[in-house]
Amino acid sequence: MKHSSIPQVIIIGAGLSGLTAAHALNAKGIRARIIDGGSRIAEPWRNRHPQLKLNIYRSFADLPGLRMSSKHGDFVPRDAVVEHLETFAHQLDLPIQFETVVRKISCEADRWRIETSQGLFEADHVVIATGREKYPYLPDWPGRDSFNGEILHAADLGDIKRYAGRKILVVGAGNSGTDVLNHLSRVNTSKVWVSLRHGPTIMPTRLFGFPMHRLARLFAMLPLPVLDRALSLTQRLVYGNLTRYGLRSHPEGGGTRLERDGISPALDDGFVAAVKRGQIQMVEETVKFGADSVELRDGSKVKPEIVICATGYRSGLEPWFADCGVLDQGGHPYFSAGEADPDHPGLWFTGYKASLTGFFDAAIVASNRITDGVLQHQAESGRSSIVSTAADFESPVIE
Repeated sequence: MKHSSIPQVIIIGAGLSGLTAAHALNAKGIRARIIDGGSRIAEPWRNRHPQLKLNIYRSFADLPGLRMSSKHGDFVPRDAVVEHLETFAHQLDLPIQFETVVRKISCEADRWRIETSQGLFEADHVVIATGREKYPYLPDWPGRDSFNGEILHAADLGDIKRYAGRKILVVGAGNSGTDVLNHLSRVNTSKVWVSLRHGPTIMPTRLFGFPMHRLARLFAMLPLPVLDRALSLTQRLVYGNLTRYGLRSHPEGGGTRLERDGISPALDDGFVAAVKRGQIQMVEETVKFGADSVELRDGSKVKPEIVICATGYRSGLEPWFADCGVLDQGGHPYFSAGEADPDHPGLWFTGYKASLTGFFDAAIVASNRITDGVLQHQAESGRSSIVSTAADFESPVIE
């Protein structure tokens, strides 16, 4: 067994959070090795539907040393986000090993071992940065496979024009569901139903022309109970009583749901107006499928041609960690935003905790925490930074 030069830090994921962590480490003289299962920078972003825009104001998409261009407007489209991340990676000038699929991660003899499709890697520290929204999730409703219509996830929305004249059921009206409904509100559909378990916390994209998300940092400073009330009051003042249209409120506040479950307030950009004019109709929770219908919680049925599932995502981390005890029941890390895990030193997660200011801002905060933790480990162990070079990417650590 022959050991080549071993980088002190391996980052898994060449997207927003992974690149930001590499930048922060590099600024302190630690050149981490980045590996990624895809073939390009920001592969998950490329796979989203073409109409997608960030739900954060463009200044919250700034990266260290790289501002988001104002030419893309207040809310940046998908392709511009990909370009932004590609430019950031180029400026970082750090080799990235693509098409390296992780299979298992374990800790042995105080070192982390990463089993991949390209061999076995080792490091003192491993940063997991593949994101909480890696895999679209479709519930396994009874009868789903017997449905004669089309069922797809919101991530696969595609060209919005294809929904003209169609009968559509959207399951869920959270952040991604409202994004879908904002787009559908601009299409002459035949019918749109929205199946809800609980209503979302809704904020206007703009109020009197002012992008509301510009106030996100101010809202984020509020204590959680105050934030819940502020979001609820803003929704009521802007939209009135939405329960008259079947759009009931969630029993818990928007700030609480964001902090606990990572569910961000939804940004309305046409959805609510479409509900009020009757273009979009609220219905009960989906419980099962038939050949040509969908049955709802109250026993009623709707007959859509297309079902769009805005039912969230999964991180896909469970197979990597087996019984390590680092993930909760939902598959999300207990220490999700760059915090040190006292039971698993050297293991770091970034990109798994949502915030009002968005994932770009959260990635910067997490990367600084991780860098401080790595430096502290160096100081305590008496080790200096281990710098990896391009040659280190030619083969796995153990040959």
